[in-house]
Amino acid sequence: MAARRVQGNKRKYCPFSSKKIPVEFIDYKNFRFLRKYITETGKIVPSRITGVKNIYQHMLAREIKYARFLALIPYCDRH
Repeated sequence: MAARRVQGNKRKYCPFSSKKIPVEFIDYKNFRFLRKYITETGKIVPSRITGVKNIYQHMLAREIKYARFLALIPYCDRH
């Protein structure tokens, strides 16, 4: 019987709480930064994928939705 190979799980960390990225970057006017947290189809990437803490995920979602409303970011990929 073959031995199971253990996958090396890399621990995810929040870039905002570790001070790598300042919290001031989470702003609807900074749409180039917000695009990093959106998939190609326009969905917001969940925090279990990005490793962002809950409070910052809510801030990101609110600013992404506001940027969509102002037409800075498209709602879907077809536009």
